[in-house]
Amino acid sequence: MEKLLSITLQNRKALYTILTKTPEAMLLQIPSGYRNNIWWNIAHVVVTQQLLVYALSGLDMKVPTELVDKFKKGTVPDGTATKEEMDMIKGFLFSTIERTQEDYGNGLFKDFKEYTTSAKVTLKDIEDAMAFNLFHEGLHLGAILSLEKVLLTKP
Repeated sequence: MEKLLSITLQNRKALYTILTKTPEAMLLQIPSGYRNNIWWNIAHVVVTQQLLVYALSGLDMKVPTELVDKFKKGTVPDGTATKEEMDMIKGFLFSTIERTQEDYGNGLFKDFKEYTTSAKVTLKDIEDAMAFNLFHEGLHLGAILSLEKVLLTKP
């Protein structure tokens, strides 16, 4: 489990760099042919980890419900982001994974509600959830890199 969380932290560092180095207008822009933007993908990754790991374990999530409602699966970006939201997500990129590592080490994840993802992967326990989360984050990093490429080459 340590390796999964270590790799997840590396991915979060990449997302943090993108979030802090990309102009806000570019973070919020939805290119033609896309349904979301860089900002939504980053916030969605944070929210999804909480849903997969904490909510399916019957534990309280470490992010506000408002963020979950705005960035969970099935949502679409509205083209806005407040400074408060951006600052929260910047902090949650690391604190949520560090807290997961701590909670896992303390044996908090005792129960788990089996769940089949939209990718048809059935998660049976916390280890499955953490492994799938890493896969999910990789998909969204790829989407972000694609968005960056399109936005940077746009005339």
